[in-house]
Amino acid sequence: MPSTMSCTNPTCFFCTMEDQNIVIRRSGIKKCFKEMLSVDAQERVLILSTLWKISMNQPEDPEFPSLGIFKCMVSLLHKSINDRSWVFDGQNIYIPYYAAHIVGSYTMNSLDFAQKAVESGVIPPLLELLKGKLSWVEQRVAVRALGHLASYDTTFETLAVHEEEVVKLTMSLASRCSELVYNEFVSVKDSNLRVNYHKNLITRGVGGLEMENRKAEEWASQMQCWSLHLLNCFAIRGRSIDLICNQDFLKDLSLMWGGLVNHTSPSGIGLIRILCYTQIGRTKVSESKEVVECICNLSRSSDDWQYMGIDCLLLLLHDMNTRYKILETASFCLVDLTELKKLGERSNLGQKITKALLFDFKNGKSSAKNPEIDRSLKEIWVTKVDKNRRERLMSDEKFEEKKVMVNLIKQQANHSFWLGDIETAVKKYTEALKLCPLKTRTERIVLYSNRAQCYLLLNDPDSAISDTTRALSISKPANSHAKSLWRRSQAYYMKGLAKESLMDCLMFINAFVAADKRKHAKIPYYAVQMIRKLMDSTWFFASAKAKLSNGTNSSSDCSSSNDEFAKDELSGLYTILEDPTNRKDDDATKRKSNKYGKQKDSIMALSI
Repeated sequence: MPSTMSCTNPTCFFCTMEDQNIVIRRSGIKKCFKEMLSVDAQERVLILSTLWKISMNQPEDPEFPSLGIFKCMVSLLHKSINDRSWVFDGQNIYIPYYAAHIVGSYTMNSLDFAQKAVESGVIPPLLELLKGKLSWVEQRVAVRALGHLASYDTTFETLAVHEEEVVKLTMSLASRCSELVYNEFVSVKDSNLRVNYHKNLITRGVGGLEMENRKAEEWASQMQCWSLHLLNCFAIRGRSIDLICNQDFLKDLSLMWGGLVNHTSPSGIGLIRILCYTQIGRTKVSESKEVVECICNLSRSSDDWQYMGIDCLLLLLHDMNTRYKILETASFCLVDLTELKKLGERSNLGQKITKALLFDFKNGKSSAKNPEIDRSLKEIWVTKVDKNRRERLMSDEKFEEKKVMVNLIKQQANHSFWLGDIETAVKKYTEALKLCPLKTRTERIVLYSNRAQCYLLLNDPDSAISDTTRALSISKPANSHAKSLWRRSQAYYMKGLAKESLMDCLMFINAFVAADKRKHAKIPYYAVQMIRKLMDSTWFFASAKAKLSNGTNSSSDCSSSNDEFAKDELSGLYTILEDPTNRKDDDATKRKSNKYGKQKDSIMALSI
């Protein structure tokens, strides 16, 4: 509907934008950029808000960058940083956020725009914001913009003049961002006490406390991911590797998770993998047992970045300077992945893992000091070489005979299980697996998964993780066998590894729903309850909340937080597992229940 009132301001930005004469329009916009500081405060914020929207929707449009928008943003940023009374005067508080965001949006995909921005002097004021001159909201957009500028070789060199300062500031922000946002915003329960312009920027003036918290989590996670992207820009060029490989930061890095908020970001493991391509990086990573263990847990998970964990371990094993430092820890993990065929676009992963593990066998010597690891490596050799060769020469009649024997032993194992003789069931499943031909993939999945259930009942989560991982490695596609996902989720839960447990639980639900042909498949209640507990433990602000509650800002390592989670949550494990399958043999079930009373509700169906 046309307005009945006409604008009387001859330099009005919005009127200039609508001018049909391109020369007058461009001249007016250019003049507006030069005189932005003299514009009425409320109108200035409206102009910046409009430019912010345009830069996000049309980041490759050359009009504004060619008319001096970067110089305009630099002048606004300098004014905001150097004149505290001005920036805190009413609507001006929004200016530095919009200005830094506009710079980041225009430099995101264009080298030409990035060069114009650097020539206009955007780096110094962005560094001031990165230092925390204003607040975490401005730090978020500053690290985003600097990350885009660091993505191009030519503009990177200008930023690299401040290399040590930038890297240290960014490392600190990546490690502290969850505490920063939680302490300064989320933990403030009274919405009236929260910084008003933060609330307005986060929710655009819509929504209450719940939406503010949800968006704050999203923004904090983005701040961490953009910080890691900026560090990646240095690491991928071989710069500041020794600085980034600070042991405390590496531990923080191994716990950083893109998670459910930023699906496309590999977060911490992405940077660790970049570091592992360098000699210094591999050395530093191999020296931290906590980091190596976190990488191993990732490698035996259903996380989208599982392959990155495997890549890191292979890089460490191929380097003779780090191989024997991590071989024992990595072998426990990788032996379960030797039959992994394909993971996403990567193929023959199992073959690569086998070659890396058995490198020393080619030279006729053992590579592990731990006898158990040595036995596992020899088992791989026997299975992948000797057994494979024998089966290729096996007649069809002998093959069918073995299948019959395996099925018979499996039935005996099932019977022992339902009688409550779990130890005997484990022995029988093990016997069946040794006899089972390698190419009977489905049967081996069942045997591994069933034995894993036995290990759960025997409170041996490590063995359960090993068997379920083997089952999931030979499933097609990988990580698709529902019962193994659920059982590994339980095992990780028992160990206090909430993130790995959650990922497996979510994948289990996906597999469960996919297998149910009904349009409205009902998600099992035990999985829903598991997720409810795990979501609290894997919440982006969980660690920050715990530290604030304890009245300390000291960092806690991976193992201590896991131990605490396990201690707090393990008592409730057996109340949220799958209902026992109905059996006609009630007496057998009662006998089993007497022996494993507290685990009664955890028993799952063994047949597939």
